[in-house]
Amino acid sequence: MKKILIAFAFLLLSSLTFAQVDRTKRPAPGPAPVVRLGKYESFTLANGMKVFVVTNKKLPRVAVNLVLDYVPPLEKDAAGLAEVTGQLLRTGTATRTKDQIDEQIDFLGASLSTSGDGAYGTSLKKYQDRLVEIMADVLLNPAFKQDELDKIKTEKKNELSLAKDQPESIMQRVRGVVLYGKDHPYGEITTAKTIDNITTDRIRQHYNTYFRPNIAYVAFVGDITLAEARALTEKHFAKWQRGNVPAPSYAMPKAPAQTRVVLVDKPGAVQTVLSVAYPVDFKPGGPDAIKAGLANDIFGYGGFSGRLFQNLREKRGYTYGAYSALRSNRLVGSFGAGGSIKTNVMDSAVAEILGEMRRIRDQAVTSAELQQTKNIRNGTFVQSLESPQTIASFALNTARYKLPADYYANYLKNVAAVSVADVQAMSRKYILPDNAYIIAVGDASVLADKLKQFGPVERYDAEGNKTEANAAATPAGLTADQVIANYVAAIGGKENLLKIRDMTTNLAASVQGMEIVGVQQRKIPNKVSMSMKIPSMGMEAMKLTSNGSRVMVASMGNSQEMQGAELEAAKVMNTMFAELQYDQLGVKRTLAGTEKVNGTDTYKLELELPGGSKVTEYYDTKTGLKIRQIATQASGSQTTDFSDYREVAGVKFPYLLNTTFGPQTVELKVTSVEVNKMLGDDLFEVK
Repeated sequence: MKKILIAFAFLLLSSLTFAQVDRTKRPAPGPAPVVRLGKYESFTLANGMKVFVVTNKKLPRVAVNLVLDYVPPLEKDAAGLAEVTGQLLRTGTATRTKDQIDEQIDFLGASLSTSGDGAYGTSLKKYQDRLVEIMADVLLNPAFKQDELDKIKTEKKNELSLAKDQPESIMQRVRGVVLYGKDHPYGEITTAKTIDNITTDRIRQHYNTYFRPNIAYVAFVGDITLAEARALTEKHFAKWQRGNVPAPSYAMPKAPAQTRVVLVDKPGAVQTVLSVAYPVDFKPGGPDAIKAGLANDIFGYGGFSGRLFQNLREKRGYTYGAYSALRSNRLVGSFGAGGSIKTNVMDSAVAEILGEMRRIRDQAVTSAELQQTKNIRNGTFVQSLESPQTIASFALNTARYKLPADYYANYLKNVAAVSVADVQAMSRKYILPDNAYIIAVGDASVLADKLKQFGPVERYDAEGNKTEANAAATPAGLTADQVIANYVAAIGGKENLLKIRDMTTNLAASVQGMEIVGVQQRKIPNKVSMSMKIPSMGMEAMKLTSNGSRVMVASMGNSQEMQGAELEAAKVMNTMFAELQYDQLGVKRTLAGTEKVNGTDTYKLELELPGGSKVTEYYDTKTGLKIRQIATQASGSQTTDFSDYREVAGVKFPYLLNTTFGPQTVELKVTSVEVNKMLGDDLFEVK
């Protein structure tokens, strides 16, 4: 009976409560959550180094973060200098080799990394003195050895080589040049040549100029007290000598007076990387920071709820994701919106982005939309407070950017105070659809005409150099077959080509740090056997075999025979010196004009293979040599650049091939070419 009465009372109270709620109205937002920031303490050493301590005894660990706060200089012909200097710091001191540093850090179960603007390390509390001692040795007594610098330069150039043809990397480089200019540190581009110009003398000069304690901020986080941090920094950093650190000034980059289109050609690309962007004067923690941040959250930063995402992905299916970013910076901030867009709908995607930019400026957002965005911002902020590192970051930001002492304590209160009118005011100030750069990295043959409606199309290469839309004019009367004939003559002539009955090419490459060796064997008319092996793993990564009519591809133990259009294309591509037999093979060819490739004037040929596959080829107008080929099929496009031609048996072959497929770029080096070795047909048997 008691249980029945309790249940009845519960149901009665519940029904009364529900009856009092009007569910046709959205509940009024509650007050902003109260922020209880973790405490930090600070002090300054005599040499000017500022130290912040966030004590958290939940775990017996300590993290140390040292940041050098300097205005980046122009690095000019040594672009990449600061980054390489930061990497080299970790490779040895006056008393420790790199191996010794690694061994000592590993023995402590600690971690230590360096960068162009500081260092970061963690360890157990009982090893905090050893960690700080090693960190100080690395920062204050670097050896800057030539052999270690050579290793870093080689690694860096390899990274640049792998990234140079990636659309996202190209966008990053070109966007920096377009928004800021090459006379601004944010517009400089690191290349293999600028890396080669970095010397130990330049590194020492940079280090002696910018690694000074009076611009250093150090944050200790974890099981450490103020007194312990003071003792550690006095012991290991007090002898660090202060110095005058230059603070160069730069002209403030401006958004363009009218919308401009910047196009970088990525032939055959079925996806285009797009950024509608421009520089803005937007300072960290400035009076507009919170209000403008919320406006951008609504527009495109708020993940699935952002207007861009909802429009371009959910409503129209143009992309997997579309976002925007309003970035603050002490020198110059930026706004950017876009994503990876299907090339065939690029013009529509640009129109939608510009339309959304105008909509948020001209029409007030809804109260519900703003409140949802505030809730997300509040939740993210509160969740971040669970990490002591957040409190340390707040302390560093407050000091570096001279924010009000209560900036973060009042953060959620200031978020709650943002109104619909504030959002519209910030949108009109920072979202500029009529003063933007529309930057696209994609297939120019498809995009150039589509993008003209938004403004004059300016062409740039992958290194941020402005180029003409086309190279020199195509000579009158020149045909595709004449370009092909010039190529045949350039590599040795038809007579020498026909003398080659079989050919063996040995190759070497490095993919994701793994060395790969390969051998390709070919026999007239179109028999091929190619194997790529990973010696360190004792395995064959890929094997392709063609007997002329069938093609089998095996990869990691799985075999698949080519079919349909892919097979028909392979038969042509596998034909030795197929250029001599295009008529018999049914290859349609068109001279599509002239174009620059990596700064070289080329004739552009478009080929249509049996089965419908497309191939675009580029021939140097001066040498006649083929320097690029783009094969496009349903599975995607593959770009191969050819260089370093060398003569074997009267015929020139490219000894360096850079191949890009999707996100992966592989540099293949030919180690030898042998001809007429009387290869047997059994090598090309398809099983």
